[in-house]
Amino acid sequence: MSGLMLAMLTSMISTSVVGTALPTIVGELGGQDQYSWVASATMLTMTVSTPLWGKLSDLWGRKLLFQTALGLFVAASLVAGLSQNMGQLIAARAVQGLGVGGLSALAQVILGDIVSPRERGRYSGYMGAVFGISTVAGPLLGGFIVDTDWLGWRWCFYVVVPFAVISFAVIQKVLRLPKVKRNTSIDIWGATTITASASALMLLLTLGGQEFEWNSFWTYALGALALLMLALSVLSERIARNPILPPRLFRNRTFVLTGAASLFVGMAMFGAMIYLPQYLQIVKGLSPTESGLMTLPMVVGLFLAGVISGKIVTQTGKWKIFPVVGLLIVAVGLFMLSRLHVDSSEWLIGFDVAVLGIGLGLCMQMLILAAQNGSELRDMAATTAGVSFFRSLGGAIGVAAFGAILTNRLKAEMEDMLRAAHISLPGGTSFKLGSPDAIQKLPEPIKHIVLESFTRGLETVFMVGVPIALLGFVAALFLKELPLRGNAAPAPEPDPQTLSKDDLVLAGLLLELIAQRIERVNGQPSALLSAVARMAPPEDDRPERDRARSVAQNVLRPTSRALIAQAAPPQKDLVTGGVTQ
Repeated sequence: MSGLMLAMLTSMISTSVVGTALPTIVGELGGQDQYSWVASATMLTMTVSTPLWGKLSDLWGRKLLFQTALGLFVAASLVAGLSQNMGQLIAARAVQGLGVGGLSALAQVILGDIVSPRERGRYSGYMGAVFGISTVAGPLLGGFIVDTDWLGWRWCFYVVVPFAVISFAVIQKVLRLPKVKRNTSIDIWGATTITASASALMLLLTLGGQEFEWNSFWTYALGALALLMLALSVLSERIARNPILPPRLFRNRTFVLTGAASLFVGMAMFGAMIYLPQYLQIVKGLSPTESGLMTLPMVVGLFLAGVISGKIVTQTGKWKIFPVVGLLIVAVGLFMLSRLHVDSSEWLIGFDVAVLGIGLGLCMQMLILAAQNGSELRDMAATTAGVSFFRSLGGAIGVAAFGAILTNRLKAEMEDMLRAAHISLPGGTSFKLGSPDAIQKLPEPIKHIVLESFTRGLETVFMVGVPIALLGFVAALFLKELPLRGNAAPAPEPDPQTLSKDDLVLAGLLLELIAQRIERVNGQPSALLSAVARMAPPEDDRPERDRARSVAQNVLRPTSRALIAQAAPPQKDLVTGGVTQ
């Protein structure tokens, strides 16, 4: 857990640490028109690579892929810190996003491998707290680094490298996972079409209304490409031997609803929070460090909500109430943020972001827990990566779409207010606003018009986030609260005086054969299927096929192995790497 949490902390901080440093970076490297791409490049590659990491870990092992993602992240961070122009920085950030996608997805997959769903609630609370703290604390760290003369903005990328190296060493030393031989086929067409579809959509949302008009050839071309690649990805996944996102996942109601809710959570959280530091620095005139400090109430709220809810789930086994209430609180928090104005007090801002943090802490990790608990064990990696993919996709869409909303609303408000004040500017309203310090030095009434226009633009951004959070609330409301799986029941130890070794082996093989037959059932009615399904707990109201498979995986197969082990006790434990039993 220490290695996983440290890796997640460093990787997620890297996605948000540049928020408060961007004005300084742009001032030194130039390229004001490429401002949003520094953040969008990371979000894009993180989003499209998330499901690929989950599948590759099935083929080549969790530990190897996790360390590969960590190494890629470290290398890209060093290159980003050495960048001499915006093009190099954006390219390095894109590669950095590949590593972040692997670390965020595989940390959850590994957690799912080593902890049962019933116990996972507590650990998921810690992971969720780390995710939220790193997302919100990034701007605080970035502001401190930028404001420290002997550091400079390049240390925003260097600072995470030592922690990543420590995480690599911890993972190498203590993480022991069983080596499972799996089918080594790779779904190349699925990877290509899923990546192309998400990339086209992101390009459309990021560039639309800025590099080209919404009603233009490029808008329709990118939209058509996204839809075409989406259709081809569906076809590819249906015929692939080893698909990245197996179509059967989308027949699972829990996966579909948690994926949808995660999409809306990502849109609301990333889309709103990426622009809060701009409000604090531009409208309120705070320094980068001060704007980072203003996010601390969210850190505290998210951490406490995540940890407390996780412990409650572990004790009670009840989880649905948390994502439902959490998304409702997220909607309330966004609405409160939309009421901010130029003269809002710091106390009010702190209270509003604390409410938002509590809502996010209650729902983020619980959605992944619900998805993992509702999936078959063979789909653990694909399910986790899929839900993470939708959350990242929502964040990428939110950043791009909210940025377009803010830009268009800011331009329109400035035009109206300048016209009402009978003021004309050289070059119209398309002049560059510059850094927060430059805006604060503007003469009146130009400064007032800029601040008021920016505030109204952000009001629209936060208000648009309210119905998005409510859509997530509706998706969570329709989730079915399946009982959390506990640890596999310990198999009874047969009396060696009544069963011979041959009997033990035969019984174990028969149970294994039954488990395999259950897993291969194609949906046709079966007496064997019905009999095994009746062994599931009475409160489990999933379909008969799902209950039977759960029994096969959690009862029949462990019992089979225990019987065979009783006949021929192993000398060494393959899981722990050679410890004598």
